Amino acid sequence: MIHENRIDSALKELFDNLTFTDEPAGLYDPLRYMMEIGGKRIRPRLCLTTYALYKDDFCKEILSPAAALEVFHSFTLIHDDIMDKADVRRGVPTVYRKWDENTAILSGDVMSIESYKLIAKAPAEVLPEALELFSKTAAEVCEGQQYDMDFEDMECVPMSDYMKMIGLKTAVLIACAAKMGAIVAGASAEDCDLLYRYGYDLGLAFQIADDWLDTYGDPAVFGKAIGGDIVNNKKSWLMTRAFEVAGGRREELVAAMAMPVGTDGEKEAKIAAVKDIYGALNVGEEAKNEITRLHAQALSHAAALNLQPEAYALLENYAKKLIGRTK
Repeated sequence: MIHENRIDSALKELFDNLTFTDEPAGLYDPLRYMMEIGGKRIRPRLCLTTYALYKDDFCKEILSPAAALEVFHSFTLIHDDIMDKADVRRGVPTVYRKWDENTAILSGDVMSIESYKLIAKAPAEVLPEALELFSKTAAEVCEGQQYDMDFEDMECVPMSDYMKMIGLKTAVLIACAAKMGAIVAGASAEDCDLLYRYGYDLGLAFQIADDWLDTYGDPAVFGKAIGGDIVNNKKSWLMTRAFEVAGGRREELVAAMAMPVGTDGEKEAKIAAVKDIYGALNVGEEAKNEITRLHAQALSHAAALNLQPEAYALLENYAKKLIGRTK
């Protein structure tokens, strides 16, 4: 089994050495920009972690698939920021703000292609399974984004629809990362399935935590402005739950959502009004409880793997770090 410090060093080495074509610079510079501004690297880290459960050291056979997950994720962020009209990502200007929308769209497209070039370097004996998983996941992420956009025209959505949307938009890629590492390591089909379920539940918890942080987080830590979901009437877990339990405060919530956001002052006023309603309805605490429940459910799948204690600790520590942002 590989220890956590070796995972850290492999992850650093992987992205220190990841390169893209130089020309044309207008196409590839945004790719390098996205990779250089960092991020949590949670998907490649999970891929390397699940691989580490079964192997004694990292080989190049796992490094390219792990990188593919981050490159694909970065592609989705480039396009997501255009659709959300987001100005800041990871504390710096988004690609379409630094360049322009057309450049961001095309650079995102080529980033998606680069991710497939990387996944194609998986070992030949598992390549069909790896490609099938990756392609299915890629389509599901796009489906989730479409649902997210469809929800923008609705006043509210059922919680079941919201959970389906984040399952596709966020959770499946984290689940894919967990399963990919196991596939390349040659794990059993049963173990691969349990690790997928572990990653999926963690992915749900991660997205709900992201929703919570968008309202209650520290901008310096979160990496982008707080309150963006409220300003844009995004169907977050908090907004969805607020409509479920609003009762007599429903009209107040609808009115708060309709407040103008043309100036910074108006944005701040809307955020404050909605947060007041969230506080009265206790949806912030309910979100944290749901995160805790999903965290425990993910660990139950990990426990079913019957790993040695030190191997289980890798999955336990990963989950703790991923979800601990809302503490």
